[in-house]
Amino acid sequence: MENPRFELTASPHIKGPDSTPRIMWSVVGSLAPVIFAAIWYFGPSAVFVIAAATLGCVLTERVFGPGGSLKDGSAVITGLLLGLTLPAGIPLWMAFLGGIFAIGLGKLIFGGLGQNVFNPALLGRAFLQAAFPEALTTWPNVSGPWWALRGDNFALPFMSANPVATVTGATPLGLMKFEGTHTELAKLIIGSTGGSLGETAAVMILLGGAYLALKKYLDWRIPISIFLTVAVLSQIIHVFMPEEPGALFMLFSGGLMLGAVFMATDMVTSPTAPKGAWIYGGGIGVLVVVIRLWGGLPEGVMYAILLMNSLVPFINRATQPRLFGTGKEAAA
Repeated sequence: MENPRFELTASPHIKGPDSTPRIMWSVVGSLAPVIFAAIWYFGPSAVFVIAAATLGCVLTERVFGPGGSLKDGSAVITGLLLGLTLPAGIPLWMAFLGGIFAIGLGKLIFGGLGQNVFNPALLGRAFLQAAFPEALTTWPNVSGPWWALRGDNFALPFMSANPVATVTGATPLGLMKFEGTHTELAKLIIGSTGGSLGETAAVMILLGGAYLALKKYLDWRIPISIFLTVAVLSQIIHVFMPEEPGALFMLFSGGLMLGAVFMATDMVTSPTAPKGAWIYGGGIGVLVVVIRLWGGLPEGVMYAILLMNSLVPFINRATQPRLFGTGKEAAA
């Protein structure tokens, strides 16, 4: 009879069914309705832009990331989210370059998955905003033939784009900030307005977020605290300054829904404690309102999340619950 084999392994010895790849690919699945809505409104250009951003992320992860890291799905999520933050008419090489930056300098330079300080997709978008501000603020309208390109997507790198017969215009936030014009609420909710690819169909975004919250793949406190803060603060300002937009416009315009549900809730760059989640979300909400109303740009979601990402280590330290059986000193 053979001697029994004993294996010594580190805890935990009983593991749940969820894993990093399972969570990541579930997020990818929850983004499918949002991507479908973007394609519905912006046609083939949406497919090309999202694909180019995702390709940049995946290739960078494959070349410079650790072996097998593509299987966890994090690079795909970064590419999809980056693509959804871009206008439909952006040249594809810019979207591809943004994907390289998002993974290379937004994730791998910090040590890979779980080590990054900032949301990689938003960092890639911030890079493109700084490097190519004109391309990042040219917003095609949703009108026109579905199959028509919404811009010169196939422009050569660092060459002037060719004129394309497409109609561009301001986003609802731009119209509000610079012209004092308010967009119909129904159009904001269904997403039939100019803007980024992900500024579409708030209902689709909320359904995806609800699914992830039920699966406990995101902390529901973060989007709820963002929405509550934006709604309450903007409505209070609207009461005293009627020319400023109210709660519903602020909630359903711009990239707030996409940012609050899919980016602010990133497990790596958001707080770990429930109290910290409320503080983090509230801070994002305040910054969004302040930047939108009094900043130089009509949108503030990207900068609000990145700024609060930088404060997450301090929020975690301040809100870390004390260990069982220890005094308050142990939590500090």
